[in-house]
Amino acid sequence: MSETQSYTVVLEQLPLILVKSVQEVSVAASLHELEQLKAKYIGKSGEISLIMQQLRIVPVDQKKEFGAAVNKTKAQFEEAWIDKKDQLLEQELSVKLAAENIDVTLAGRGNPSGSLHPISLSLQRMLNIFKQLGFDVADGPEIETDYYNFLALNFPHNHPSRAMQDTFYTQNRNILRTHTSPLQIRFAETNQPPLKVIAPGRVYRIDMDATHSPMFHQLEGLWVDKNISLANLKGVLIEFLRRFFDNSSLQVRFRASFFPFTEPSAEIDIMSEEGKWLEVAGCGMVHPNVLSNMKINPEIYSGFAFGLGIDRFTMLRYGINDLRLMFENDMDFLTQFTGVK
Repeated sequence: MSETQSYTVVLEQLPLILVKSVQEVSVAASLHELEQLKAKYIGKSGEISLIMQQLRIVPVDQKKEFGAAVNKTKAQFEEAWIDKKDQLLEQELSVKLAAENIDVTLAGRGNPSGSLHPISLSLQRMLNIFKQLGFDVADGPEIETDYYNFLALNFPHNHPSRAMQDTFYTQNRNILRTHTSPLQIRFAETNQPPLKVIAPGRVYRIDMDATHSPMFHQLEGLWVDKNISLANLKGVLIEFLRRFFDNSSLQVRFRASFFPFTEPSAEIDIMSEEGKWLEVAGCGMVHPNVLSNMKINPEIYSGFAFGLGIDRFTMLRYGINDLRLMFENDMDFLTQFTGVK
């Protein structure tokens, strides 16, 4: 058989190949089977593709007719293949939708409400109580100078809290404030007695364990006026503690202590439900040197100051046994406080 006779025979096979391929496509049961048929007929080594390769032996004057015939067969196969693919995809979608049927009569899930962080709850409660007791609220920078953080508060130059292992220093020797007492000094610079102010905020110390964090929250208070005494200090703080813990008979005791900025100084303990004394705050009468640094005459005025750990009060109020839980953003932990006051 000559080459001319060979390509002519091949051309005559095209209608039979088309009928066969379309028939196989029509009975394909899956997309995978359909892909296999595509490779069988128009893939690189497919039957229709191999016929097109015969174009090299076709006489020049008949190449156009031969190529058109093969391309028409290929196009008809592709049309049948696409129609079948759309049909199988529609069937697959119908099966999937039937399996994922939604009962529209069921109640919707809704959008769950968020909640305040437990520290925010405690701070909000503290602010409300102190505002009712007549205190203003002060705010100020978290990066402080040595003067406001230590010197103006009567800390000597050799005080251990100034050490690098206790305090965060910046490159220019400023300080991440170790307490919010600097706000009291700043407030006094722009206000005259009587001064009655609280200063809540973030503070920083180099410490980290179950009860300590390198960043934590404090609330410090100051009341300066004529004839302020320890009796005023005890009255304010006992009232605050009993309101905060919702216990009008809460036992509170004051133990002698020492702070550079107060004299005399005291630690404050409360009696727990288990019958144990728990330390919750420090306080004292403002040291005359600190009043002088505030440009307040200590011969005329007196005052008291106190410092409360907001995080510690939060742990006590809500029964949290590890401070780190409050800084890990664990949703299982935080969602427990939805609706809590």
